[in-house]
Amino acid sequence: MNSLFLILSRKRYFAPAWVFASLNIMIGTWVLYIPRVKEKLGIDDGELGVALFCMGLGSLVSLTVASRVIKRVGVGASTVVGVIIFSLLFIMPLLAPSYALLCVSLFSVGLFSCFTDIAMNALVSDIETEDDVHIMSSSHGFFSIGGAIAAVIGYFIIDLVKVPVYHGMGAAILVIVTNLWLCKSYIAHRTPIDDSHGTLNFNLLKPLLGLTIIALVIMGSEGAIEQWSKLYLEDIVQVATEKTAGMGFLLFSLFMAIGRFFGDGVSKRFGSFKIIIGGALLAVVGYLAVLSASTYVTLVGFAIIGLGFSVIIPELLRLAGKAKGVNSADGISFVAGAGFIGFLASPPLVGFLADFSSLKLSFTVLGGGALLAMIIGITLSRKRN
Repeated sequence: MNSLFLILSRKRYFAPAWVFASLNIMIGTWVLYIPRVKEKLGIDDGELGVALFCMGLGSLVSLTVASRVIKRVGVGASTVVGVIIFSLLFIMPLLAPSYALLCVSLFSVGLFSCFTDIAMNALVSDIETEDDVHIMSSSHGFFSIGGAIAAVIGYFIIDLVKVPVYHGMGAAILVIVTNLWLCKSYIAHRTPIDDSHGTLNFNLLKPLLGLTIIALVIMGSEGAIEQWSKLYLEDIVQVATEKTAGMGFLLFSLFMAIGRFFGDGVSKRFGSFKIIIGGALLAVVGYLAVLSASTYVTLVGFAIIGLGFSVIIPELLRLAGKAKGVNSADGISFVAGAGFIGFLASPPLVGFLADFSSLKLSFTVLGGGALLAMIIGITLSRKRN
């Protein structure tokens, strides 16, 4: 919790953390209206999966060029410009009059999603080095807080919103105004990031294989729940109201944020492998609850999954930085990059599986992934010991 108090007490640390929250405010707002966009365009789960794949494709394209652009523009300026353009672009999917334009708009969103993600992480890393502080884990906690903010606002106003783009524009204005006000504390940062940021060196796959698979699975589940939890509650659980359908993502985000804010203290007490194994076990239990398709049990299940996932990624990055024979920065960059690919690739995969069978099959596969992560964690722990 010390890092959280540090962020809340100084604008220098709060400003970049708020960029993390801003990204998920926009994503969380978009998630609220996916069912309406799907209905408006008359597309099925498979076609929606392809559209979400376009967002992932845009992010992968950005992954190949982002580091060079950030080095030229500066990490501070790149962060604020990235989040502003990202916020404006995320209005486009809500306006898309056709399926083709939905795919194009999501591709554009993906470009700046990845760009901003790389810039803001590099900015926090830069500040940590300069000030000798540790705020990265809590900054990621603010990403979850952003999703919770979007879900809470959506819960109270979604029944009143007849035109989704108005809500999207309101979220974009909030994000842009707050970041323009806060960015003065970091915009001058021009420390270039290493070439390893935003690229994947596949020579590191062998020594980091186990950690990489866990990152793919866990962040893949994060992306899938963010994009599909509402549709799952509507189509499979058949909840009574649209408000209730948004509660799954809200609880997932809220409990993930809580876990991340307490994660550093828990890690010191139990160690990285116990955290990963225990977190994955909690996620398996959560998925079993989600698959019950009972409204309240499913909602509790999403909360349990969020709590279980919360500290796994920070612990994976910590282990990657200490991997034998691997440069710390390279190890962290590789595992984080692989996890980001999972985050982007899983939503379309869920869509394809749902189109083939149902969303229940998709979430069963996600639960199996959490079980696989737990087994790999146990195996790696035994090898370490």
